[in-house]
Amino acid sequence: MFRNQYDNDSSTWSPQGRIFQVEYASEAVKQGSAVVGLKSKENAVIVAVKRSPNELASYQKKIIRIDDHMGIAMAGLTSDARVLSNYLRTEAMRSKMVYGRPLPVGRAVSAIGDKAQTNTQEYGRRPYGVGLLVIGHDDTGPHLYEFNPSGIVSEYYAYSIGSRSQSARTNLERNFETFQDMSLKELIVQGLRSLRDTLQQGKQLDVLNTSIGFVGKDSKMTILDGQDTQEYLDLLDEGEAMDTE
Repeated sequence: MFRNQYDNDSSTWSPQGRIFQVEYASEAVKQGSAVVGLKSKENAVIVAVKRSPNELASYQKKIIRIDDHMGIAMAGLTSDARVLSNYLRTEAMRSKMVYGRPLPVGRAVSAIGDKAQTNTQEYGRRPYGVGLLVIGHDDTGPHLYEFNPSGIVSEYYAYSIGSRSQSARTNLERNFETFQDMSLKELIVQGLRSLRDTLQQGKQLDVLNTSIGFVGKDSKMTILDGQDTQEYLDLLDEGEAMDTE
């Protein structure tokens, strides 16, 4: 990536049909720590690696609850994710007040996609430098969506964004057909297994750097951090021990 005469704002096209500021924002997503999302017939799960800026700082939050039926995980600029999460919370509250029902997940994701697309079309604005995985459960079942800075939103059976996320996607592509009939615990462990593939050599998942979120037919949006994740990390280790025997 380098400066050129076509990257001064997000409303200028290059002769090759590219908008460089959108591409730069997508690079910011790739610099963020990895997030993995997957879903079964009844549940949707997101797992994330948290980073600490230095030894004296706490780990940054990666998963945000939007409503009882929806949550997001982020990769990229945390401040931009906070703006989008506040917008989603406002829309979810408006849906309950005006229509008396939870905001459909697909409509929520389309709303932030439209909001992000506006920033690529109007002079003086910049794209959001964050990617999101959105999970939720509504009348049509569990959902997993990916949002990127260009304003494009896509629904997936399983997906990963962030640093070294291709390693996780390879594992997800190999096994996604088995996810549909998995229990919630099995789904979380499968997500952690894919998330572990994104770590640098010598790094391990532990209670400090792991965050888990899930929502389903019989469970509200729940976020697990700290010691609450130990049960699933133990299940991950037990599964690996059985594979090596």
